[in-house]
Amino acid sequence: MKKILLVEDDPNLGLLLQDYLQLKGKFDVVLCTDGEEGLRAFSKHSFDICILDVMMPKKDGFTLGKDIRKINQNVPIIFATAKAMMEDKASAYDLGGDDYITKPFRIEELLLRINALLKRVTSNDTTQNEPAQTQFQIGKYNFDYTTQLIHFEGKQQKLSTKEAELLQLLCLKKNTVLTREEALLSIWHDDNYFNGRSMDVFLSKLRKYLKEDPKVEILNVHGKGYKLLVN
Repeated sequence: MKKILLVEDDPNLGLLLQDYLQLKGKFDVVLCTDGEEGLRAFSKHSFDICILDVMMPKKDGFTLGKDIRKINQNVPIIFATAKAMMEDKASAYDLGGDDYITKPFRIEELLLRINALLKRVTSNDTTQNEPAQTQFQIGKYNFDYTTQLIHFEGKQQKLSTKEAELLQLLCLKKNTVLTREEALLSIWHDDNYFNGRSMDVFLSKLRKYLKEDPKVEILNVHGKGYKLLVN
């Protein structure tokens, strides 16, 4: 039975979601009513997925998501909020969120998203035995995909899981075009608009990490995708 951390400060909605997911989804759901309680629960137990309300007392959902990412880089996170502004959605993905659902939403839709994320995690686990290059030289940088670290002149930069996955794809296609669709389907398994915006955020961060070597660039290839150019 998969275990869900549900953090929702509305007691009625929280209990409704908990009951539905336990009965219909057959999940073990731990319900917390604020961000601090949610962080304590995550620190003590192992969860397969987290659903975090954004507007909460004591610790908001974005801050909680950031704290969870410090503990676990891979657990899927769904942010749920009444805020529908694009900036909020970009923030959700920038903090390492895997999905974003706007209130009011149908509980059936939430269940579909949960199952999709869990299926993606399972699929990734089953392909771990496939050989793939994990060490890359990018100009003066050394990138270790396994540890998710970029090394440069005695310093190191830790990457999030999606940053590492995106940089690995760019490295495997070094000096050739990585199409936008290929990247989105490989990492997000869906090339929708919001995932595209999320990828743009990660590309901006990768450019910042690699800016010290002028011979390294991540270029936009108009109408096609991106190219990691190493001169």
